[in-house]
Amino acid sequence: MELGLTERLDSFVKSHSNRQLAAIPLALFLVSVIILGITFASTGSPVQLGMEFKGGTLVSVATTQSAESLEDQFSSYPIIDARETGSRVVMQFGPMSNEEQSQLAREVTSAYTGVEIKQIGPVYGASLQKQAVIAVLLSFIGMAAVIFLIFKTFVPSGTIVFTAMSDILIAAAFMNVAGIELSLGTVAALLMLIGYSVDSNILLTTRVLKRRGTVQENISNAMQTGITMTTTTLSALIVMYVVSTYSYVVIPSFSQITLLSDISIVLIFGLVADMTNTWLLNTSILRRYVTGSGQRRRKA
Repeated sequence: MELGLTERLDSFVKSHSNRQLAAIPLALFLVSVIILGITFASTGSPVQLGMEFKGGTLVSVATTQSAESLEDQFSSYPIIDARETGSRVVMQFGPMSNEEQSQLAREVTSAYTGVEIKQIGPVYGASLQKQAVIAVLLSFIGMAAVIFLIFKTFVPSGTIVFTAMSDILIAAAFMNVAGIELSLGTVAALLMLIGYSVDSNILLTTRVLKRRGTVQENISNAMQTGITMTTTTLSALIVMYVVSTYSYVVIPSFSQITLLSDISIVLIFGLVADMTNTWLLNTSILRRYVTGSGQRRRKA
């Protein structure tokens, strides 16, 4: 599978100019920025915040009732979402007063069995939100510093940093489109994307700048290794997504594992974005950079 994909991608790269290759990932980046901007203008945050960051109550009950009937039953409370996961129904409520939370807990526990209730206050959620932002920024700054120390030249280093940022922004925009909220799990997925992006881009940049041979030969060799790495990871993530999301269809007693489902789908889309950023955008910039450097040396 990866061999056929590598051959097609290699042929595509060879048959298109640097501007044509860069146009696709840059267009994705621009569309993602627009989506994030629209979300920020409408909600005050570039991504839709989950309960962990804005506070609320999560109630899971074992019942044969449909999610719609439970949503109607508890409509007097600030219910945001209700969904069926196997033999259970999970309801998410927005922030409530202590009295409302206590009343909801009494009402649910008296009517249903196997009740699980998770509560997060808005103040604690805001604190988690700040910590998550700091974690992402520090990770990104640390990654950028290491990259510049390794290559010591602005264009290759800056391109790697930009592609990592683009991967995160594209994945975040996809979360808005797919209705996936920002949670501690999806923050972890976005942090993992930094590692995946840097891994593939360092591979490409090192092969092109530090290996003997023509630029295109080095790109092709790096592509064979990089595509194999990415498709292997994608295969594992697809399996994780299917099992965590749809296992209850085969075994009704299993519940949907929302955390793993969200992490896997965000990583899947982020890695697909990374393939375009690495093998189209970074390739086009490195190809032009190395060719231009060679021309300048010959003139000198």
